[in-house]
Amino acid sequence: MKGRRQELRKESTSSEKDLWPFLRSLRKFGFVFRRQHSIGNYVADFYCPKTRLVTEVDGSIHDKINQQLFDKERDAFMKAQEYQVLRVKNQEITEDFASVSLKILRLLNL
Repeated sequence: MKGRRQELRKESTSSEKDLWPFLRSLRKFGFVFRRQHSIGNYVADFYCPKTRLVTEVDGSIHDKINQQLFDKERDAFMKAQEYQVLRVKNQEITEDFASVSLKILRLLNL
């Protein structure tokens, strides 16, 4: 999994790159996020251990039925393990970053 995580970090989407500085800025409030973090057999785009918040950035691949089924299974696994899962679309990040950041802040109770 380590090799796959490193590969995913190197191939971050532009939306993941746009979100990362915001997530890193939350360290000053005690919320440390990790990029491409393994949870079971899955790799979360972003993960905050303090709140067990998984943030997934979904591109157009997530519109395909096979990927939707995989995502549903993955989300169910994470929720069963008591993780919070937030899914945001690339388009949300590029068109309404303020809304995405507010969703995250609310889940962190900030």
